[in-house]
Amino acid sequence: MPKAVDIQKAIAGLPVLRNRTRETRGPGAAAAFATLAETGSVGVFAGSFEGESAWERHRNGDELVQVLDGEARLTILTESGPPDSGRAVLDMKAGMIAVVPQGCWHKFDAPGVVTVMTMTPLPTDISSAEDPREEEATI
Repeated sequence: MPKAVDIQKAIAGLPVLRNRTRETRGPGAAAAFATLAETGSVGVFAGSFEGESAWERHRNGDELVQVLDGEARLTILTESGPPDSGRAVLDMKAGMIAVVPQGCWHKFDAPGVVTVMTMTPLPTDISSAEDPREEEATI
């Protein structure tokens, strides 16, 4: 049954994930994000954090990212190549959206607290590597 979700109410009681690093995982990290909606293959999530996320990618579709509050840099690895090539770096602030293409590694860097909402195809691959494209090349 379709329903409307009050995003602010859904995230109001959640902790801010502070000092996030590429290695941050587990229940503490999950507790900072609310699941707003789910379909068979997509989740809609919202939460607040500061720091650097791990690299992630979604093999089953594009991801929609919206910044609800604060600012963050979204880096998307668009193709293979040397570490400084094949990158799109998007400086995002409240009210902005971006689409991460299917299969592209991406991460957030937020020096201050940022609140994001994502529409995320599942499952998600995670990497703590400096450049996950290089990690794949050695497998």
